[in-house]
Amino acid sequence: MTSYPSRPAQRLLALLLTTCLAAAAHAATPAPAAPAAPKLVVVLVLDGLPNEQVQRYRAQFGQGGFRRLLDDGAWYGDAHQAHGITVTAIGHAAILTGAYPYQHGIIGNNWIDQATGEWVYCTDDTSSMYIGEETKPDDGTSPRRLRVSTLGDELRYSNGSQSKVVTVSGKDRGAILLGGKTGTAYMYMEKTGNFASSTFYMQQHPAWATGFNAKKPADRYYGKTWSPLLDAAAYAGDADEDIVPLKSGTHARFPFSYYSESGKPDADYYKRLKTSPALDELTLEFAQAAVEGENLGRNPAGVTDVLGVSMSAHDYVNHTYGPESKMSHDHLQRLDRMLANFFSYLDKRVGMDNVMVVLTADHGFANVPEFSQTRHIDAQRLDGDKLAVDLEKHLAATLSVPKLVKKSSIPNYYLDYDAAAKANIRRTDLEDAAARFLLLQPGVAEVFTRTQMENGVVGTRTAKLMRRGWNRQMSGDLMVVAKPFWIFSTEKTGTTHGSPYAYDTNVPLIIMGKRWIKPGAYGQYAEVVDIVPTLGHVLRVRPPAGAEGRVLTEALR
Repeated sequence: MTSYPSRPAQRLLALLLTTCLAAAAHAATPAPAAPAAPKLVVVLVLDGLPNEQVQRYRAQFGQGGFRRLLDDGAWYGDAHQAHGITVTAIGHAAILTGAYPYQHGIIGNNWIDQATGEWVYCTDDTSSMYIGEETKPDDGTSPRRLRVSTLGDELRYSNGSQSKVVTVSGKDRGAILLGGKTGTAYMYMEKTGNFASSTFYMQQHPAWATGFNAKKPADRYYGKTWSPLLDAAAYAGDADEDIVPLKSGTHARFPFSYYSESGKPDADYYKRLKTSPALDELTLEFAQAAVEGENLGRNPAGVTDVLGVSMSAHDYVNHTYGPESKMSHDHLQRLDRMLANFFSYLDKRVGMDNVMVVLTADHGFANVPEFSQTRHIDAQRLDGDKLAVDLEKHLAATLSVPKLVKKSSIPNYYLDYDAAAKANIRRTDLEDAAARFLLLQPGVAEVFTRTQMENGVVGTRTAKLMRRGWNRQMSGDLMVVAKPFWIFSTEKTGTTHGSPYAYDTNVPLIIMGKRWIKPGAYGQYAEVVDIVPTLGHVLRVRPPAGAEGRVLTEALR
């Protein structure tokens, strides 16, 4: 007699059969192939561009520049340079290292060498010289002070240096700190109007760079003017030009002339170009020459190349006139048109479907204090040098030891612990006495001591950001934070940046790449150090040594 499985057993067999068939079908279906890596990654840094300016003037942008990025890319509105000292060198170092200053070692544009007591510049290197240009001892010529690797370094490591990494900027630190240890940096020479590299990278320029300089493109602006691009009504909401205190010989009204006292292009003229759209236009033209000269995006090895372009003029314009000014407004509109032309060029040369673009900034900007005052905001200028002198006098009077403040490099103050120890003054007592005095001074919000930093000070966001900006070997013994809207300034003109407040930290962060990025406006908190892990994920390379950010997975296809 034949026996049959019971109904429960039949159901179990049917389930097992269905599961096996589904598994077999899944195994027979290949997983979707990941998109090929980009042929070219373009990293655009707009020096001194607050995110709020991109949004404030968005309606006036054309179709192919910022609007293309905002429409076709992933835009993070709450993105930050998340360290406490928001200056050019630190911000540029963070972008492609993915690291904070306490790791990457660039703690400012300048700082004090603890061993020698001398000033150092973030990219100086007396063993390297500009190629074909005058080189001073403190000129920026190499990345030797950068302590970690960059994305470009790791990309070249991954494929035996077949990838090409080229960076260009109006500032030496803008190019050098993007290029890392194994890229090639070119920077604008303010005495000649040329773009030059240094002997750290090569002994002589390639023919394409020599040819670019030979045409003297910077000379074409001589005798011309910078006038408003838009109709007068477009600037109606900008600050009154008479509010901004300016340096002698500077005026705050259009048009601005490109000239020199000598009557011909000279060092004075080439330096004037830095505070104008001309510098950024030249930088992008040199970048295009590099794309063609180095065959970027068409690498015969079939590997990804990296082009870093740091446009410096917006920083100079904002310093001089303020981010609320007509000049800053107009400059951003001109940058928009420049970017549109640059993207159009890349589309024809490489094909934008093969390109990933990242746009960000190294820092934001505080408003001119006098403008903030018109809006009933407590804003002033705080002389950090005078603060150091007053602190030294106070400590000498109260602790009976002279010169306990060795030097200052805002926001760092360096104390003489040895002199205190000889007078039987404990380190913490000296720090506390100094901090108490500083906290009573007008415009000072917070003071962090070396002991606090070494113990890992926690608490407020400000404390967290300042701790990230402090390096045990190089930073000062006190870090002073001004009140919101107050600026450290020894001059009574223009404005600056450098604080841990949102107007200095909140910068644009946009990533565009048709095959890899989902367009949209993202509300998630993001940091500039997230750029490297995200690009590294797409390129499948190991993270740089100090990288701490996250992969922006929500924006990836």
